[in-house]
Amino acid sequence: MAQPLQPLLVGYYGEHNLGDDALLEVLLSQLPPGCRPTVTAHDQELVAQRFGLACVDRRQLGAVLAALGRSDALVLGGGSLLQDATSFASLLYYAALILAARIQAKPVLLWAQGLGPLRRRRSRLLVRGLLALVTACSWRDQASAQLASSLGWQEVQENVAPDPVWSLAAPSWRGPGGPILLCFRPTSQLQGAAWKPWLGALEQLAPDRELIWLPFHAHQDRGLLDSLRQQGLLSPALLSRSREQLVERPAEAMELCAGAGLVLAMRLHGLILAANCGAPTAALSYDPKVNAAAADLGCLCTPLDAPAPDDLTAQWQRCLDQPPSLPSLERLRASAALHRALLARLA
Repeated sequence: MAQPLQPLLVGYYGEHNLGDDALLEVLLSQLPPGCRPTVTAHDQELVAQRFGLACVDRRQLGAVLAALGRSDALVLGGGSLLQDATSFASLLYYAALILAARIQAKPVLLWAQGLGPLRRRRSRLLVRGLLALVTACSWRDQASAQLASSLGWQEVQENVAPDPVWSLAAPSWRGPGGPILLCFRPTSQLQGAAWKPWLGALEQLAPDRELIWLPFHAHQDRGLLDSLRQQGLLSPALLSRSREQLVERPAEAMELCAGAGLVLAMRLHGLILAANCGAPTAALSYDPKVNAAAADLGCLCTPLDAPAPDDLTAQWQRCLDQPPSLPSLERLRASAALHRALLARLA
């Protein structure tokens, strides 16, 4: 009897980030039957308990390389792993894994990857060489595919699909009148008083509705509401309507989204999970990946690197209780299935 395939799944897992947890859920659901994956994770106990999987500490390269030696394939699963915005050392980490896999004659799959940014010339040269070693890949947006093409990757257009989280099963929107859900995050584009026009617009929006602050990344986003309060940036009226709600699983986040009258999302996967429920959504973009997802969906997207529009409250008001286009959602869900086809190469 053939032994079950044992791929090593590498990503930003077990970091208490709902978006990456959602990516892992989808990735596991798309693996060929019978696979016995090992997952790189920071909080190994959390991932092992939730999914019943073998885990290895993603922050210990030696341990990950040892796990790769026991595996049959390397899968870089979702997110933007090949980039140097975090650091050049981060890029070297993934380069070491790809090189080690190819030296061992093991396939390397880039699943639903975003590519870049690659700010350094040496980063672009390194990624050009790495792409030549990759067995197969799928990209989550056109910008990543175009960058890959400029670095020598072929057959780009056949391998582009929306973020795989669009294919995650979701509850249905429960209709108008719900609270306003905020998937906000700290960002260098909003420091101190720079928050004021955005919070002022929020204060004027549906003043009879509760504001629920939903941290998507427990370590980065949790406490943002309290931080803004301590800085004196929240009016008494806004503060009286606001509360933070913590959840641990993407399914719990989607239940909140399904009951919202509007989800204002800075987080990419906050936008996707909300829209996937059919909830009214509007994006605030700190990153091109948020712009791309909002454009695919056809929802309002306001850039944070420009002054808040004078009519921002009115723009949000027009989104309130107005769900996204069902044909757009169906198109995105169907297109995201392309990523599953990539994993069939493991069978």
